[in-house]
Amino acid sequence: MAAVAEQIVPVTLGERSYDIALYPGLLAEIGDRLSALGTASKVGIVTDRHVASRYLQAVLRSLRKAGYDPTPIILPPGERTKTLGTVARILDRLAQQKFERRSLLLALGGGVVGDITGFAAAIYQRGIPFVQVPTTLVAQVDSSVGGKTGVDHRLGKNLIGAFHQPRAVWIDPLTLRTLPRREWIAGLAEVIKYGIIADEEFFAFLEKEIPALLKLEEAPVMHAIKRSCEIKARVVAGDERESDRRRILNYGHTIGHALESLADYRGLIHGEAVGIGLVQEAELAYHMGLCRREVVERIRSVVQRAKLSEQVPRTSFASLWGAMQHDKKVLAGQVVGVWPVKIGEVVMRPIERQVCAAWFQNTQSRGIRPSNRRLSGKQAARRKASARR
Repeated sequence: MAAVAEQIVPVTLGERSYDIALYPGLLAEIGDRLSALGTASKVGIVTDRHVASRYLQAVLRSLRKAGYDPTPIILPPGERTKTLGTVARILDRLAQQKFERRSLLLALGGGVVGDITGFAAAIYQRGIPFVQVPTTLVAQVDSSVGGKTGVDHRLGKNLIGAFHQPRAVWIDPLTLRTLPRREWIAGLAEVIKYGIIADEEFFAFLEKEIPALLKLEEAPVMHAIKRSCEIKARVVAGDERESDRRRILNYGHTIGHALESLADYRGLIHGEAVGIGLVQEAELAYHMGLCRREVVERIRSVVQRAKLSEQVPRTSFASLWGAMQHDKKVLAGQVVGVWPVKIGEVVMRPIERQVCAAWFQNTQSRGIRPSNRRLSGKQAARRKASARR
């Protein structure tokens, strides 16, 4: 990407407000940017092996040049790292290195690293500052913004966590050049989500520019990241702790999270699961009479053109429903979903088991069969447990 002007998206949360900065080459300026925040000299850099091999040394050089004392904490990559055990490992390192309340954590990596780092920062000495430096598309447009931190439980995704806002979010789009293609495509699901839930004009932009985004063309990529951040920042500013409006950001995730959990976080990666959820939750909305068929087909078309799957991996309804019951969006025993009524507008409604079961059966009778991809890991055991519920 050629050099472009820095883009700033404010997240307005009173005394917890911060800026999202988007700028190619930003990683080389980490030390100077931290100095401007006025943080203490001890900085813990939490990252994973893959990201560390590409970017850790550059960040360490920048921090040391600015007078910081950095401590790298390198984790195994992947969703299965997102556990309380990993958080304990980070806390042990902070205590051993005598980190204090003004010390800072830097989350250098994707959504898993950001969620774990933020949670560790939230609970170490009852809260220390942290900065998000997301290196994947999913993290840049979604998980790094808004202060939701946490880890997974064996029965569900993100069941353990805390709200803890970062001091800043620093996005260097040059890191996307080294992102595996599968990760890049998966990240597009979260970008598409924003158009569906809040901005028909942005959705139309995506319909037109998906080929350019797949090629990582500079201008469309910068616009997609910035607009996604703007939408999320606006939603978060209006509902910081997900008591109401912020729940629209969960569109595609009710089914998506269930599929991740059923696969024991081994098969589908997050964005792939969300991509399936975008289409199948639109199908559910149509089944409930909330939207027209045209809405479903526009969503299906853009998801397909982004090279994302729309099909539920082979599973039973009992397994899927059982996994949905463990979602953190369940209220008073009811699964509360986010459903499109038109492109750019969604509603939040509970869904009954029998309604969901009828939709599942209907998709099969219309020839929309689950894909042949089998859910891996401990799915057989999960199926049995879900069927007993």
